Amino acid sequence: MKKIFFISFALIYFLFSVPLKLRNARGDIYMRMDRNGVVHFSNAPVSTNYRFFMKTERSNPVPLSGVPYHKIIEKASRKFGVNSKLVAAVIKVESNFNKNAVSGKGAEGLMQIIPGTQNLLDISNPFDPAQNIYGGTKYLGGLISRYKGNLPLALAAYNAGSDAVSEYGGIPPYAETKEYVKKVLYYYKNNKEK
Repeated sequence: MKKIFFISFALIYFLFSVPLKLRNARGDIYMRMDRNGVVHFSNAPVSTNYRFFMKTERSNPVPLSGVPYHKIIEKASRKFGVNSKLVAAVIKVESNFNKNAVSGKGAEGLMQIIPGTQNLLDISNPFDPAQNIYGGTKYLGGLISRYKGNLPLALAAYNAGSDAVSEYGGIPPYAETKEYVKKVLYYYKNNKEK
């Protein structure tokens, strides 16, 4: 009975504490139990008594501190529940962090928000970084909710509009939108906001 309790305790401890310690590591984790019932874990087994236990994934994010407007991005992200890395990736692709950017279609500012959407988001000055980032993050968060966390669809709607996503039942077949979704997800997943 003590042996079962100890094994259970060791597994619970491992599952809840070790992954936190290994968050920057990647690889297979192996486990073995010695003659006394003590459970041992290793990422480099030294005997054939170890058995595969689990695979860990690497998570080594680059801090946003080097990204322009990082403080505003982080505050807006917390307020609207949107990952700050995603917001930075959207800004990177939309305007390359140029607060004065204007597209050929009239989208303005860091997150390239069109005037009609600016009105809905109460943005009076789209070239003000704080207004633009807060408004764009709020809008992006709404799209993420609308599409139940499906980032490619939310990003496609951010770029081409929700009507286009509805019309095509997914990412519209526009080359610009497909490339936009691909680029944002690349920057987001690879933490290359700069």
